[in-house]
Amino acid sequence: MAIAIPAIYRSTVGKKAVMAVTGGVLVLYLVAHMVGNLKIFLGAEEFNHYAHWLRTIGEPAVPRRTVLTLIEVVLGASVVLHMWSAVSLGKRAAHARPVKYQSKKKSHAQGYAVRTMRYGGVIIAVYIIWHLLDLTFFALNPKGADATPYERMVSDFDPSRWYITVWYVVAILLVGLHLNHGIWSAFQTLGLRSPRSHNALRALAATVAALVTLGFVAVPVSITFGWVS
Repeated sequence: MAIAIPAIYRSTVGKKAVMAVTGGVLVLYLVAHMVGNLKIFLGAEEFNHYAHWLRTIGEPAVPRRTVLTLIEVVLGASVVLHMWSAVSLGKRAAHARPVKYQSKKKSHAQGYAVRTMRYGGVIIAVYIIWHLLDLTFFALNPKGADATPYERMVSDFDPSRWYITVWYVVAILLVGLHLNHGIWSAFQTLGLRSPRSHNALRALAATVAALVTLGFVAVPVSITFGWVS
């Protein structure tokens, strides 16, 4: 088994499967994270209670933050494997296609998808690092570690820091594009696409991407415009 797993991963099918599975893990996390963020519209008490619950899941059976740390480890591994698979597949595709596409339409479509996933992925990676430094380690947050989660979130997107809101929204829009293309690709990789299900799966990918995008964007925009304070 120790030999078979690397052999499977070295294949194109194996890499695509890893991308699909890790992508699924990340999509589920994004949906859960979005739902948690939306609790800010219920007020400071509800949002702070949610943030406290995240850090105390499993108590007293396990020490504080144990479950959250395990989730972070799984997410970190998923991000690394997802990006590594994407880079490997990109290199393999480039080597396997030494002759450029004859059809301009196909070339433009493929080029758009590749650029969106490649450069969007880089920006998303930078966003993740910023997000961790801001709301996990509090190094970039205006309120710092002594404030409540609600206060930290509101201070992040204060109207005077509108540029942070713009940066956040741009990053989330790229996440949405990434999700739409990624979910659709996962359906294809897992063999779920057929002529009969094509339109339904396309619509499902677009709907999930749109809902996640709107859910994440709603919070910073509402704070910046003073609807949440």
